[in-house]
Amino acid sequence: MHSGALELALVLLLAAVIAVPVFKKLGLGAVLGYLAAGVVLGPDGLGFVQDADRILSAAEIGVVMLLFVIGLELSPARLKVMRRSVFGAGALQVALSALVLGSLLMLDHFQWKSALIVGIALALSSTAVGLQLLSEHKAINSDYGRLGFAILLFQDLIAIPLLAAIPLLGGARNDTLQWNDVAIAIGALAVVILCGRPVLRRLFNIIARTRSPEVFTATALLVVLGTAWFMQEAGLSPSLGAFLAGVLLSDSEFRHELESQIEPFKGLLLGLFFIAVGMGIDLDRIIAEPMMIAAGVAILLVVKFGLLFGIGKLAKLRTRHAVLLGSVLWLGGEFAFVVFNEAQRAHLLGSANHDRLVAIVGLSMAITPLLMIVLIRLLGRDEGPKAPVQPADKVDINDVQPQVMIAGMGRFGQVVARLLTAQKIPFVALESNPDTVSDLRRFGNKLYYGDPTRPEMLRAAGGEHIRVYVVTLDDPDANMRATRLIRRMYPDAVVLVRARNRQHAWRLMDMSAEPFREVFGTSLELSERMLIALGMSVETARSHVQRFREHDEKLLRDQYLVYDDEAAVIQTSRDARADLMHLFEADAESDGKGADDRPQH
Repeated sequence: MHSGALELALVLLLAAVIAVPVFKKLGLGAVLGYLAAGVVLGPDGLGFVQDADRILSAAEIGVVMLLFVIGLELSPARLKVMRRSVFGAGALQVALSALVLGSLLMLDHFQWKSALIVGIALALSSTAVGLQLLSEHKAINSDYGRLGFAILLFQDLIAIPLLAAIPLLGGARNDTLQWNDVAIAIGALAVVILCGRPVLRRLFNIIARTRSPEVFTATALLVVLGTAWFMQEAGLSPSLGAFLAGVLLSDSEFRHELESQIEPFKGLLLGLFFIAVGMGIDLDRIIAEPMMIAAGVAILLVVKFGLLFGIGKLAKLRTRHAVLLGSVLWLGGEFAFVVFNEAQRAHLLGSANHDRLVAIVGLSMAITPLLMIVLIRLLGRDEGPKAPVQPADKVDINDVQPQVMIAGMGRFGQVVARLLTAQKIPFVALESNPDTVSDLRRFGNKLYYGDPTRPEMLRAAGGEHIRVYVVTLDDPDANMRATRLIRRMYPDAVVLVRARNRQHAWRLMDMSAEPFREVFGTSLELSERMLIALGMSVETARSHVQRFREHDEKLLRDQYLVYDDEAAVIQTSRDARADLMHLFEADAESDGKGADDRPQH
């Protein structure tokens, strides 16, 4: 069926909208839903799409964006700490998997050159599927999730020399890697690493001051795709370029805003990528040679699972987590399709074996989400030992997930932030004024540029982990919008909000937020000082002010019950004023001092 671009887009979106909710309802996950939709729509299904490779090429942008978002989560310091996992566990996994799988291929009459290339290609795992599964199971920050990501990162690095070696092993001397190609690749890496941070931060500072969300979104997309294109032109992986751009921006004030801008595009394009992978599964080959394909998938999964389990145990993972590491990365990877095509072009792989290998890798990617769900259910709940809780004075702000969010870092929010910093309590602060962000960062404050009234911004800043929200925006209407959004997204969180006046406080109380009138406390402090200056003792002045505070807070709650009735509010105020005067007169009489402790005129 030949369809126009609009019809094709409608079909793909409709398939995703139908398949993903159904599969998630069945507990099978979004990835399997996308893959199933691709199989149905592909050339071996209903035939809505005949050229799956064209869609796959376009959808690989989703993988690029995924690596950028992952890079945002990794600061350079954290990446430096991971170098042993990347070049230790990653190199060991690729080397052992390539050795075992390559040896098995040689037993199946593959030449050693073909076995070497195919063995390394099969050793690689799908970055997109692996990270998506870790995200769905909330395991990216677990010990096996971090080790799995390190292995995937090394696989992305090894893919570059693998592609360069294919023409050399195929005997195409004119197509072999030249020294100038190596110099260009190294130069591109140096440009991105050395110049990327100052240039990108300066660029986003300029764009943020325009206060134009659509321009910021366009700039974020330009940076991701531009960096990926630059690295690709230098002969390197575009995903590697996007990842490096993310790492360079990971400790900038724009980190959460960038993540919130890229996330919708990443999710949509990554879903399209999985659909394209499903379309590429050769059902005809599977039907024609079911036993051979099934055996190939089984061997691939068993070999990689066994090696990954062993690497996990060497890394001192618990048995359960070593099993989960193997179940996330035992599948083949999307990069294998590229390697198989290049190997066929270099006459290292025949067309029949090419089709078989594509079917094996595609099928392994399709069944891995289902197998992982089954495996997790067999393993049961994780009852492993929990990490010991650190005492409050030992908490490292950089290593602990913040449980407090300050929305608005004006004069009000800065006082709260200073107190939290003094107590070594980690927090995340959001401020929509780029000048305020820039000024406060110069003094060592950790805050991020972003609008806390946007749901994607709260999610990007880790809103699901926050226990206490402190909303201190200067604009009362913005405070209301932020509070309403927080209450809708995170109903169990404690929400403390800056209130302009009593009417503002009542509307905040409607949303079960706790209001704090912005001048109330300061006015009482001034009043206490005034009474002392007029001759009242410090103890009596403090007692009177405290009594007034309690009385006024009770009045605020009483008036809240009738605040939509103006006459009732006025009457309540009059009654409260009379009660307060009687209360102070009774206090004076009980003190036995009469007028002696009243202010002297």
